[in-house]
Amino acid sequence: MSLLLWTFWTYSFFGYLLERGYAAATRAAQPPGKGFLLLPLCPVYGLGALAVLALPPALTDGFWSLALWGGLTATAVEYGVHLLYDRLLGVRFWDYSRLPGNFQGRVCLPFSLAWGVLTGAALPPVQRALGPVLAAIPPAVTYAVLLVFTADAVVSLRLLRRAGDPGILSLRALGRA
Repeated sequence: MSLLLWTFWTYSFFGYLLERGYAAATRAAQPPGKGFLLLPLCPVYGLGALAVLALPPALTDGFWSLALWGGLTATAVEYGVHLLYDRLLGVRFWDYSRLPGNFQGRVCLPFSLAWGVLTGAALPPVQRALGPVLAAIPPAVTYAVLLVFTADAVVSLRLLRRAGDPGILSLRALGRA
């Protein structure tokens, strides 16, 4: 269980960095909504990585197979997470409705293709390097981080339900509220 948690947290953090990099590269007017209050995490990336890593080896053997099935899996997770955020919390962290090949603004063809390429090219070498490091983290550290993560998640979910706006999830926004 510890390895699953650390894999989720690590890829959620990588997703946060990817979002920040994308926002800087595209000169986005608003910083990306990361999904948690204090922790620099985008949970959709962590869930997507876990789902792709759970695929049967027959579907992930080689770049093209991993790109296809990994991209489809990551897109399915992205759709599901968006649906849950929308239906359970009444918030939208992203909206692809202006992009080509979008489905309900939740997923779109350009990003699905990007997830496929990213999954096929980056996941195998990153996972080979990370796996042993994450597996060696002591249980006491995992429990401590789990407490912080859980507290952050509970506060974030409550704020989202109350405010209905992902913009509330920052210390700066809380200071103004």
